[in-house]
Amino acid sequence: MVTVGLLIRLHARPGKEADIEQFLAGVMPLIREEPATTALFGVRFGPSEYGIFNAFPDDAGRGAHVSGLAAAALFERAGELFVSAPAVEPVDVLAAKLPITVAP
Repeated sequence: MVTVGLLIRLHARPGKEADIEQFLAGVMPLIREEPATTALFGVRFGPSEYGIFNAFPDDAGRGAHVSGLAAAALFERAGELFVSAPAVEPVDVLAAKLPITVAP
């Protein structure tokens, strides 16, 4: 179950769109190592506007993600990739449908 999330809006520097898409795909191994990151979606809103939506079971999981390696990598490359700092907005998840995982 997820109860909280993060919505992050990213505005690409001109010509950096492909680099952002590669970054979002490339950070997924780090995300997979975060047990409390239940879901993460990298999305494109328009030609130069991107976003990330993350979902977590609780505030502790969200906090762990914010202080993790993937978040550090995002902010480390922010000046190179984006016209402004990533806009990070904490959100409450009111409804969700996620795949059911069956333990072996």
